[in-house]
Amino acid sequence: MTLREKIEQEIRTRGPIPFSRYMEMCLYDSELGYYSRTAEQFGKAGDFYTSSDVHAVFGRLLARQFEEMWRVLGSPERLVLLELGPGRGLFAQDVLDWSEKKFPEFFRALHYALAESSPALRQRIQKKLTRHFETGRASLRPPDVIRIGEIESLSGPVIVFANEFFDALPVEVVSPEGELRIDAHNGRFMETWAPTSVEELEFLDRYSIHPEDMERIEVPLLAQQYMARVARSFERGFVLAIDYGYTREEQLAGRHRGTVAAFRQHSMSADPYQAPGEQDITAHVNFTALAAATERGGMQAHKLLTQSQFLMGIGQATEFADAFEECRLPQERAKVALQLKHLVTPAGMGESFHGLLASKKVDAQKVTELSGMAFAKS
Repeated sequence: MTLREKIEQEIRTRGPIPFSRYMEMCLYDSELGYYSRTAEQFGKAGDFYTSSDVHAVFGRLLARQFEEMWRVLGSPERLVLLELGPGRGLFAQDVLDWSEKKFPEFFRALHYALAESSPALRQRIQKKLTRHFETGRASLRPPDVIRIGEIESLSGPVIVFANEFFDALPVEVVSPEGELRIDAHNGRFMETWAPTSVEELEFLDRYSIHPEDMERIEVPLLAQQYMARVARSFERGFVLAIDYGYTREEQLAGRHRGTVAAFRQHSMSADPYQAPGEQDITAHVNFTALAAATERGGMQAHKLLTQSQFLMGIGQATEFADAFEECRLPQERAKVALQLKHLVTPAGMGESFHGLLASKKVDAQKVTELSGMAFAKS
């Protein structure tokens, strides 16, 4: 049975399904979903690039920031760094290797936990991080940890990190016609509409966002629930989420037909119904709603920064030595400079990606002194 046939079978049984359910099956079906495949999803051979695919400096700069956070937390003997949706473990490898080399005291305190539900990706993580698993420096959380409602309580100081995680969580889609549902007819998926749910109406009212004309709006119910639960899962520490998205104000200023998109072989499509299970499906993150969710979990959300501002803040003190240290020839330095430029400039990922930082039981003044927050003062 193909994933298309599996989705059609569910539609025949249940009737038209919410778009969120369609997206969930396409991405996370345990056997046929996009992230369950053994085929490459990331990098040049896959369908999209993450910041870690561009250059290891992304992980190195974040390692420097995590070390600062550890010191702000009082340099505890043990710190859990939990990464949500770590993919194949490339970012984790960069952070662990660079911390071991540059920040030995932090590295001795660090325990890197990875929350990944895909069996295929879990195998790749174990292979990539074999050395760190063998020493007990890294571990895989049980698959259920990544599912909403299954995040266990984390003891001691914690940093939770998520890079391009929340954009891949299923969303509801609403328009003036109601809530988007997916039906199937003659081998094709068709869009239909059902009454907007109470939860969706509450979200629209809370942020004074109501679809007009042909406008579509994503309602990130799952992302909000997930973030609030993450925030409640530990007593003291930080959450850092980096993703592409918008604020409520930006959404109001730019009425649109939604941000749901599909990616395959580095090409973007507005049609998420082609090749289910063979293409990535994403929706831009609503950072206003995500920040509010951290606060419902007892955290303090800080000023939203672009990825450019965040990385420039970390790197400027050392003139990005983390990027250029291993360059021996001028041409190597020039190549790294281009890769770094892609991470921090508007033409690359610098302005479309944002970093949301939230803290719990941490002195607010000390948070503003983190190098990554340098541009929050301007």
